[in-house]
Amino acid sequence: MSKNRARTSIDAAAPSTYREIYARADADPEGFWRAAAKSIEWIAEPRDIFEPSRGVYGRWFVGGLCNVCYNAVDRHVSAGRGTQAAILYDSPVTGTKRTITYSELLAEVRTIGAMLRDLGVEKGDRVVIYMPMVPEAVFAMLACARIGAVHSVVFGGFAAAELASRIDDAKPKVVLSASCGVEPARVVPYKPLLDQALALSAHKPEACVILQRPQWEAELQPGRDRDWAAMRDRAAAGGRGVDCAPVGATDPLYILYTSGTTGKPKGVVRDTAGYMVALHWSMEALYGVKPGEVYWSASDIGWVVGHSYIVYAPLITGCTTVLYEGKPVGTPDAGAFWRVVAEYGVVALFTAPTALRAIKKEDPEGRLMSAHDISSLRTLFLAGERADPDTVRWAQAKLGVPVVDHWWQTETGWAIAGNPVGLGRLPVPAGSTGVPMPGYRVDILDEAGHVVEANRMGAVAIRLPMPPGCLPTLWEQKERFVETYLTEFPGYYKTADAGFRDPDGNLFIMGRTDDIINVAGHRLSTGGMEEVLASHPDVAECAVIGVHDEIKGEVPCGFVVLKAGVARGPDEIEREIVAMVRERVGPVAAFRLAITVSRLPKTRSGKILRGTMKKIADGEAWAMPATIDDPGTLGEIADALKTRGFALTAPAA
Repeated sequence: MSKNRARTSIDAAAPSTYREIYARADADPEGFWRAAAKSIEWIAEPRDIFEPSRGVYGRWFVGGLCNVCYNAVDRHVSAGRGTQAAILYDSPVTGTKRTITYSELLAEVRTIGAMLRDLGVEKGDRVVIYMPMVPEAVFAMLACARIGAVHSVVFGGFAAAELASRIDDAKPKVVLSASCGVEPARVVPYKPLLDQALALSAHKPEACVILQRPQWEAELQPGRDRDWAAMRDRAAAGGRGVDCAPVGATDPLYILYTSGTTGKPKGVVRDTAGYMVALHWSMEALYGVKPGEVYWSASDIGWVVGHSYIVYAPLITGCTTVLYEGKPVGTPDAGAFWRVVAEYGVVALFTAPTALRAIKKEDPEGRLMSAHDISSLRTLFLAGERADPDTVRWAQAKLGVPVVDHWWQTETGWAIAGNPVGLGRLPVPAGSTGVPMPGYRVDILDEAGHVVEANRMGAVAIRLPMPPGCLPTLWEQKERFVETYLTEFPGYYKTADAGFRDPDGNLFIMGRTDDIINVAGHRLSTGGMEEVLASHPDVAECAVIGVHDEIKGEVPCGFVVLKAGVARGPDEIEREIVAMVRERVGPVAAFRLAITVSRLPKTRSGKILRGTMKKIADGEAWAMPATIDDPGTLGEIADALKTRGFALTAPAA
């Protein structure tokens, strides 16, 4: 355990009020969310809390007028929080740190709002934001919300073709970008990628505003490109800050495109008021964080976690949010996260299990953790990938705080299930993502759409209507929304995740429905097998995929990354892993192949690319995913499979 620690035992939880509160929301959803909506400031109160006839499955807070930027910034300054830190920017890749108070944040977003107005951006116009993890990206998001424009953040450094498809779909009036992003070992020029995307796209924005970073200066194209600093300074010198525009409660706040799309991209729409209400409720009830405290979501603003829990939720609540431009390891080492927690007094950290496994791989004994006073930390939250029980137990033992795995999606915008720390923690077993949050009525269904009994694997689905904060539709694709999410199980939203529920109501999300493999007629979860692999003392992280088999249909294949400093040979460890799966899952799993690799292929948000790995193993045509963090990792997987006799197909050009 780290030094300078004086905490209550992680097992000493106050009695939980969760059951009572969930029941209240289930019995009277309108009353529950009406009360929750009192936490935000309205320009005009909603006419109806929920109107079932609006939209595909109904809309929340119909008729209300509000503004997200006002609730996230202005009201805190008016309430006397102007000198409190709103954003703590920490960039180990550039050696930069910056504290931005709520008053300073207000001045910036007023100015950037005026900058957008100078470019002709009005309420309802779209603005694409293609930027790294810098404060100006947050200013841009809030400035769009301030004037009622709809922002669409595209992950910085995203490939040109994918950026082009999003530009064509959102049809932005303006693109806000930066000259470059900075990685631990390289500088990534963004402007050439943006230029390529604009050459490919049919839609041409009226202007591009470029934030020049000192690490790489971009060449601006006359007539189209503008210099961010020059425009911002002119607006500030003229005192031309803009006030908050009234925005309809059901108007879109942003469009966020889900990763891995092919053809026409899938733009998740987030409405205004429902999102605010749900996020504010979650900060205290789920995360147990209060105004004035420091909250850190170690994600990226290009992903939904960054939208919800780097930018909007902490600021709406009046917290201080950490904006971190770095990595869990390598900036400079596996103690980076604990340095940030100690330096800023972080009370709750939210990260991906992949990040935690990377730290565990490099520092399995937690020595770098012990070098920092992290006594401020009360809770570690995990989401984005399934958190294997072994990693959860490791973190809990080393940190001495509760580690909460919770489950949500880009589409929902906030947690579907978790362990509600603010309501009093529940005795959730390791491997579970906890219990459904108020408003989410979750069932486990068989192929025919019937609810199955406890402990039986099935498709995880949410009964309609969805609670506030969830997507009401896809951007200009209502039919695709219905077909993708609402058709297979009538009356439900299909999550496309597979899992089960135990007799106490705890949910276990075992992976995507595509990760349920059929071995000689037996439906088995690759997530369950990954639990076994991850429990081996020498394994840092792992992935199990189903590969084609002429006799059984599919058989599992496991990939493992060993911890740093493991002296034993991979062959011996692989034999032990095969024996463990046979013992714990059973011979029915037909698990005979474990392959040691140096690393696993992942997206830049930390998700393992199991689908692409499976295509490689099965000899199917595959393409390099646009979201991949390091393209070389898939070549390493292919080489490892080739040494085991797999016939491979080269990637598509």
